[in-house]
Order: sequence, then structure tokens, then C-alpha cells
Amino acid sequence: MKILLFLFLVLNLYSLDIIDKPINFDQQRLNLSQRYIFEHYGLEPKDITIEPRIIVIHWTAENDFNKSFNHFKNSILAYDRIEIRKASALNVSAHFLIAREGTIYRLMPENHMARHVIGLNYSTIAIENVGGEKNLDNLTPLQFQANIQLINYLKKKFQNIQYLIGHHEYKNCQDLSLWLEKDKNYKTLKHDPGAKFMKALRDELPNFKSCSKTIQ
Repeated sequence: MKILLFLFLVLNLYSLDIIDKPINFDQQRLNLSQRYIFEHYGLEPKDITIEPRIIVIHWTAENDFNKSFNHFKNSILAYDRIEIRKASALNVSAHFLIAREGTIYRLMPENHMARHVIGLNYSTIAIENVGGEKNLDNLTPLQFQANIQLINYLKKKFQNIQYLIGHHEYKNCQDLSLWLEKDKNYKTLKHDPGAKFMKALRDELPNFKSCSKTIQ
């Protein structure tokens, strides 16, 4: 009985409730993803499989879950995304979406490339949090706890993950060998998820690296 109880506790420690809610990943999106990899990274892969090395934390800039999900759902980027549409018609995407009450949704396989961060898509897993509308720092405590649980889950699943960054910190990673962007003029200003949220995450997850010129 004690052995069974121990096994039950161990399994629960390493398990995590994740709801699969897939976005559209049709042949058009796959083709656009491969074209993106070729044009921006100079690679010619047979598929869009990646080896995750970095976790990037985002917010959706939208407080409504359904609107946030629909932002990623389609294969083609919305026409109002002028600042990034010139780089590719491939829609933005994310591997996970965390609702404001802390529920974790998986939108696509963790080892498939998502378009979510300039220069680093080919080695990163994206965690989006519903919130941040008008760039307000309003992510919830339940989202914070869900991020910690999900990050720990991903680290156990992909042991080569070393880095944890906020989307607003992505330019600090340009000196890493993982940075692949060929267009030096392709940059955008990001605010998510903010320094306060990332500091709190790093206080709870001290074993992850951040991107800087001194950390490789």
C-alpha cells in the first residue's frame, strides 16, 4: 500500500492538466512555415520539427479568451498586422495558451515551429497568457502559477531547454548561436509580459538562463 501511495504521489508530481485545443495547421500553414524557415533562417528542413532550447513568455494583448484563441487559429496572418506581414503571410501562433483562471490549453505540438518571436522561432516554445490589453500588466496569480507548472513540465519533457525569456527581452538574444534571423532590419518593439512578471517567474525558477551578452 505504501508503495502504491508513493507511486501515486510521484505520478501526480510530474503530471499536468493540459487541454488540447488545436489551431488550424493545414498544408498551407505547413508550407508557409517551411518557407519562413528558409527565407528568415536560411535552412531547408524536410518538416517543421524543432529541438526546444528556449521558453518565451507572452501575453495576447487581449483580455478575452476566445478572441485570443482566434488570433492564432487561422493559417494566414490578419491584414491589420502590417508591421510583420511584410516579413511573411504566415499567421502568428503559440504552443500554449493560458486562460485568466489558469487553465492551460495546448494549441499545437511542442516540437513544431510556431511563429511568435523574431529570430528564435526555430528553438523556442511559446507560452501565451490571455491578458495585457492596452499593455496593462494584468496577468492573474492563477496564470502565474500555471506558468510555473507548465515551465517545469516542459523542462522535464525537453531537458535541453536552458533559457527562459519574456517576449520583450528577445533582442537580448541576438548574440546567441540560436539566433537565426537573416533580415537585420526585421525588429519590433514588444512589452509582454513585462519585467515584473518575468522577475517573479525567475525568482521561482532560478535554474533557467536569461539572454545576455555574458550568458551563452
